[in-house]
Amino acid sequence: MTYDRLVCANCASPVSEGRCPVCRASKERLQQDGAFSGLTPAALIALLLALVAVALLAHQVV
Repeated sequence: MTYDRLVCANCASPVSEGRCPVCRASKERLQQDGAFSGLTPAALIALLLALVAVALLAHQVV
């Protein structure tokens, strides 16, 4: 999940706005999680299936 959809329990504003220290800390932590942290499990599975399909096509060509 991305932080732009989260609502802070401390100040009840969107975390992406960073109004309170809790929002700013959560926003910083979510930004540091990595490249694939924003992807849903379904998107990760689709990416994996596409990679397998490309590998099978490459194997058939050789």
